[in-house]
Amino acid sequence: MTTSLFERLGGEDGIRRIANEVVDLHSQNPLISARFAGSDLPRLKETVAKFFIAGSGGPSIYDGRDMLTTHRHMNISDNEYMAVVDDAMTALTRCGIGDTEKGEVLFIFYSLRPDIVGV
Repeated sequence: MTTSLFERLGGEDGIRRIANEVVDLHSQNPLISARFAGSDLPRLKETVAKFFIAGSGGPSIYDGRDMLTTHRHMNISDNEYMAVVDDAMTALTRCGIGDTEKGEVLFIFYSLRPDIVGV
């Protein structure tokens, strides 16, 4: 039996740690930090964690908006999107996640790209 991505990312606790790191990196990244100014960062961390838990095969039910609805009219550029991806990869590294899992997460990010960039 194959272990789910959820389990390989450390389950709920591991993914919450990753989500916290990702949001912290985004809020400090000069390319995208303005997008997060004034945001409720604890709420955003919770939303990111729930999304990631559900998307990686975990038990959480994500009840937030879909990516297209969330990002519509934001006109996110390729550079901004890559900054988000880079932050996520950095967070995974800092949390001790392996290359195989990073590749799977990267695949998920790229599958979501059409609903985020330039919409």
